[in-house]
Amino acid sequence: MATFDLLNNTPAEREQFFITLYKKGFPTVAKYVSKMGGSFDEAKDIFQDALVIYYEKTVNSSIEINSNEQAYLLGIAKHLWAKKFRDDIKLVPLDSYEDENGFIESDYEQPSPNKLMHYLETAGQKCMELLKAFYYDKLTVNTIAGLFGYSGVHSASVQKYKCLEKVRETIKEKSLAYEDFIE
Repeated sequence: MATFDLLNNTPAEREQFFITLYKKGFPTVAKYVSKMGGSFDEAKDIFQDALVIYYEKTVNSSIEINSNEQAYLLGIAKHLWAKKFRDDIKLVPLDSYEDENGFIESDYEQPSPNKLMHYLETAGQKCMELLKAFYYDKLTVNTIAGLFGYSGVHSASVQKYKCLEKVRETIKEKSLAYEDFIE
């Protein structure tokens, strides 16, 4: 699809093009921003920024749009919204995070390491060592395959999966819940 030639038209034609583009493209962007939790004013700001980017790209680099201008603007707006969301988010330490009921995570009872170990041990010593190497020591599956004598990465991955399934089956057989791991 050919784009409107912004450079070789009169100012009145360019103005009419942007008015038409605004009327056709803004409702879609406003709906998207609203769906993502944004306000009407934020949608206007995002759309206007998208129009400026579209204009600059059109004038400076002769872009080739494979869809229509509205879809292209929506893509720019989605990118701008995601960037704004990343920039606006505040980092909060997990230990001070409150859930919707006002509880701080540290207020919850934590699972007992002894009870967890008991159920992990039901999988056997070799499984314990393999799971420790992967989750605690953070070794790669390739390294684990060499250490434990498996024929390859796939074999080590399958064995790790089987070990986890043994633990899951034990927990499932005993109909255990999270509370069963609390002391």
